Amino acid sequence: MIGRTISHYKITEKLGEGGMGVVYKAEDTNLKRPVAVKFLAAHLIGDEDVKARFRREAEAAAALNHPNICHVYEISEVEGKTFIAMAFLEGEGLDKKIEEGPLQLKDALDIAIQTAKGLQAANGKGIVHRDIKPANLMIGPDGHVTIMDFGLAQLADRSKLTRMDETMGTVTYMSPEQTYGMDVDHRTDIWSLGVVIYEMVTGQQPFKGHYDKAVMYSITNEQPEPITAL
Repeated sequence: MIGRTISHYKITEKLGEGGMGVVYKAEDTNLKRPVAVKFLAAHLIGDEDVKARFRREAEAAAALNHPNICHVYEISEVEGKTFIAMAFLEGEGLDKKIEEGPLQLKDALDIAIQTAKGLQAANGKGIVHRDIKPANLMIGPDGHVTIMDFGLAQLADRSKLTRMDETMGTVTYMSPEQTYGMDVDHRTDIWSLGVVIYEMVTGQQPFKGHYDKAVMYSITNEQPEPITAL
């Protein structure tokens, strides 16, 4: 893929890969700017109904204009591959920072507040992220927080509970309603942000298990250890 031009995006390097698809850095040859291009995994857009629903949600996400939300430039399809072009951001995921140990309280609060502001803007327009987790929070060199992957989470939510190869990490941040496969609203994002705050402050996740169903049981039936005890 490196060196190919898809639409007007020249692919320059691979940035990452996960259950949602593959992300590349590219040059927008029209506007001469770096962008991130995410090609969605085939299992997420396997039927036309899902693809249409994704496009509606992605278009709504693209209309969001907030400094704490990654801006989406374009949703398109080339050679049967659906992709999203979005702003290219310098920095690292919050998950990488947490791997180094618990954050200072002031830093955790700053990240939480910025994330909450972005969620408030999206939720106020009826858009629910559904997959708030450290890997979806990009921290810039100056500490600026950007929420990634708005518009994609509904597809992940649809496939997550039926696929065996999803990582346990995402399940950890689900609200109880998500684990039951119920319809969710903005409160599911608030729950997930609470889990992220817990992890930032303590360095560990509140709900644990060796496999997905064990984590889901913990979420719906167990009380996590209080932060003050840790």
